[in-house]
Amino acid sequence: MLIKQITLNHFGVNCYIIWDETSKECAIVDPAAETNYEDAKVNQFIDENKLNVKWILLTHAHVDHIAGLRECCQKYNLPVTMHEEGFKLLRQAAAYGSVMGFEVEAMDDLATNFINDGDIIALGESKIEARYVPGHCPGSLCYVLAEEQQVLTGDALFRFSIGRADLPGGDERLLIEKLRSRIMCLDDGYQVLPGHGELSTIGDERKYNPFF
Repeated sequence: MLIKQITLNHFGVNCYIIWDETSKECAIVDPAAETNYEDAKVNQFIDENKLNVKWILLTHAHVDHIAGLRECCQKYNLPVTMHEEGFKLLRQAAAYGSVMGFEVEAMDDLATNFINDGDIIALGESKIEARYVPGHCPGSLCYVLAEEQQVLTGDALFRFSIGRADLPGGDERLLIEKLRSRIMCLDDGYQVLPGHGELSTIGDERKYNPFF
């Protein structure tokens, strides 16, 4: 599989496009476009590479990560795939948006496809494994690309840090526990692709992240 990172909106969210090179099937992870220009940037990449969007995936439903979700679901006529425990945040998107500077419509009417820890998402012959890592917020998922040794960690794990746990539903002890059991168990060579900021590796996080 191949992966493209596109940083979007005034919170600097890393949106990822993952695709199977043979089938051209792809997934959009965290469609966070805030403006028409950003939305067009994502769609242009998909069109230029002749990709077929099969999945719209969320790491979690905080409003900065779903700013472009409605437009994305409508354009590609797909449900949003997420963990069920994050649905309450999805329903609250418009309220959180007004506080955080995002003009988003209510999203509780979007078609949803719920997945859980260990579920497999197929792109052609390639596979993505969902791992449930709550603690930053309810419904937080990480996505493991085993063959490529990459893991998309959303806001659970950052370079030399972890996600904040002081927002509603946050639990720092739970977050660290789940990161240890579900993410830090990966091999050192795994590349960490976070929801904000710079890339890292599991090996570097083991050495330099003060939380581990």
